[in-house]
Amino acid sequence: MAPLPYVNPDDSLWSWLAFDLRRYREVNGQTQTEVARIIGVSKQQVHNIESGIRKLHRKQAEILDAIWDTAGHFARLLKFAKAGHDASWLKTFVEYEVKTLAIKAYALAVVDGLLQTPEYARALLVAGGLGNVDAAVDARMARQDVWSAKNPPEMWVLINESALRQPVGGPEVMRGQLAHLLAVSEWPNVWLRVVPRRAGAHMGLDGPFTLISTKREEVAYFEACGGGRLEQDSVEVRRFALKFDRIGADALSRADSRDLIKQIMETMW
Repeated sequence: MAPLPYVNPDDSLWSWLAFDLRRYREVNGQTQTEVARIIGVSKQQVHNIESGIRKLHRKQAEILDAIWDTAGHFARLLKFAKAGHDASWLKTFVEYEVKTLAIKAYALAVVDGLLQTPEYARALLVAGGLGNVDAAVDARMARQDVWSAKNPPEMWVLINESALRQPVGGPEVMRGQLAHLLAVSEWPNVWLRVVPRRAGAHMGLDGPFTLISTKREEVAYFEACGGGRLEQDSVEVRRFALKFDRIGADALSRADSRDLIKQIMETMW
């Protein structure tokens, strides 16, 4: 097993949590194997938590607080870490994208990053005031390498109609983006559906989110201004999986979604 990388507790609450897990373990004279046995995971998972790769779960935090008599230290840190946004979450999320088997993405205001054209992505990044736009566009397009893999993931996409009507980059860029969505919607591993405006108020109006399934686990990612949050707790992930299905109940069929995209394209002049 590779040596533990240095985790700076000043970087974020999550880094502080990872740092303190290792510190308290060592102070108590325990190995990763012993801690793994206590919280019911593998030694590799403890290594990953201490490295900041994985996140501690609530019940695990409560067990450690009881075993080490920390007066709720880990549960409290976890509570506040989960309540905030962390700019480093996207990096971890992209690592999950690379090994995903299935993706469920709900897009509210803009097209999901895995389905963006370079021109559309550039317009968004320029509007966001990023310094090195070229590098950011390249990074976003690199995420789409998952589609050229030997066994590409399956993707279920729900897109709010407002995201299709927002003329990001101007009419020409938007027509190209809509044309790309039409092409993607014909892929055998993609199920793309539009939530029409006539659906009115629905569960998805409070923000976009993405669910990713790998061979070992499921995670959820929530974007936010200046950061985001990656949820690994299975109960919370299941709650958002149910939310995705409920939003989908108001979506058009795949065929009707294509027809609506074509109609919107015709108005982009």
